[in-house]
Amino acid sequence: MKFIIIFGPQAVGKMTVGQELEKITDLKLFHNHMTIELVSPYFSYGTPQGKRLVNLFRQEIFEEVAKSELPGLIFTFVWAFDMKEDWEYIRKISALFKSGGAEVCYVELEADSTERLVRNKTPHRLLHKATKRNVEWSEQDLISSMEKYRLNSEPGEITHEHYIRINNTDKSATEVAQLIQERFNL
Repeated sequence: MKFIIIFGPQAVGKMTVGQELEKITDLKLFHNHMTIELVSPYFSYGTPQGKRLVNLFRQEIFEEVAKSELPGLIFTFVWAFDMKEDWEYIRKISALFKSGGAEVCYVELEADSTERLVRNKTPHRLLHKATKRNVEWSEQDLISSMEKYRLNSEPGEITHEHYIRINNTDKSATEVAQLIQERFNL
């Protein structure tokens, strides 16, 4: 089994790349907004209840997939590198899959902020992420998170052997998915 974690800042293309990777592999996509959108009609993700429910659903799905016969899972995540809790979360979910014999692969995406602001408004993104449809709020959230958090790693910060960093500013999601497929022999 393979567990692919695609991470990077908002609107960098994690979900879209994950969808393309799902098309060319046997892996299933579980993008981070699948649980956020499930919970958001009741509790905002920013509330304690929203975060608890999102994490609960994710954990249950991870546990079931990790012990299943599925060939693997693609998960997307916004990783704040300056937050200890995010490092712990990545370690925890990686350990869960490793304990079942899975190979964990880390895919970091980066793109220029100008390009991310354009992607933030695309119909494809808004179709799959209802909580982003208030584009004015979403754009402000994207900008403020860039100021508040470090959403890409520093050079050499991730030393895992199954790691790739891709600047996808000028690459299509299909091209990026093919790079990931080749790098990890998916």
